[in-house]
Amino acid sequence: MIKVAVLDDYQNVFEQIINLDLYKDKYQFEVFNKPFDNEEEAIVALEDFETLFIMRERMPITESLIKGLPKLRYIMTSGMRNKAIDLEATKKKNILVCGTEINPNPASEITWTLILGLVRNIKQEIDNMFQGYWQTTIGLELKGKVLGLIGLGKIGSQVAKIGKAFGMEVVAWSENLNLNNANNLGVLPVSKEDLLKNSDIISIHVVLGEKYKNLISKKEFEMMKKSAFLINTSRGPIINEKDLIEALDKDQIAGVGLDVYDKEPLPEDHKLRFFPNALLLPHLGYVTAENYFKFYSQMLENLQSCVKGTPIRVIS
Repeated sequence: MIKVAVLDDYQNVFEQIINLDLYKDKYQFEVFNKPFDNEEEAIVALEDFETLFIMRERMPITESLIKGLPKLRYIMTSGMRNKAIDLEATKKKNILVCGTEINPNPASEITWTLILGLVRNIKQEIDNMFQGYWQTTIGLELKGKVLGLIGLGKIGSQVAKIGKAFGMEVVAWSENLNLNNANNLGVLPVSKEDLLKNSDIISIHVVLGEKYKNLISKKEFEMMKKSAFLINTSRGPIINEKDLIEALDKDQIAGVGLDVYDKEPLPEDHKLRFFPNALLLPHLGYVTAENYFKFYSQMLENLQSCVKGTPIRVIS
């Protein structure tokens, strides 16, 4: 009997997707629906498990955690890339890491949720409607505005197409921008500086790495229009959070829409929660019924294949 820990199932959906009765003779599943307070607590709770099912980057799988789990043999993660896993440490311990497919469209959809919510003051209007008020703000139109995309991969390209459909001028920059893709999309390649200075909406779609950590800091905020909105649905550390808070404090930009943060879950008393022009979501970009069904179904397929000695969707 293989013991499997299903981590960070915040919405308690694993048992709705997987019929556990079908696997009760082979696997013993235990679902953890809240994050651990610290690594020591995680080690105590997980030391007897041979397999971890982990959701995106909700929990860091560090070298010290791995050393504290002597029975661990398999890690199944949603998606085929997870920066929270120390892959060097898993290799040293001969732990197999496998991933799943992921739909890219929910991330672009949540990006436009944030953009539209900001330019039409949806947060304020909803709050005011519940207090009995009517039409308390004036929004902005998207047609004719400049949409600046930092990154033009799968998600950035989908965001660009929607921007064009709204009649926006779309520009893009990244260190490895695909010029043919930009041309096919009708997107104008520009320098980072020009994008920051001229865009009405700036949306981030690059993969977090050392070269993109703190990509948007004090200097970049000083380049932006005071009327600009900044969107981040990629990863929190791409924006320097301290400098973002300072920019909002000083009204250097019109507002920010975030689905990702340096620390997740975002602490209850975090200052970002208290800005009226900060539209915040709890990392919902990938959180759809379709994705979750794919994640958990394929994690189970991966485990079955690993046990048979024919692993699939191997990351490391």
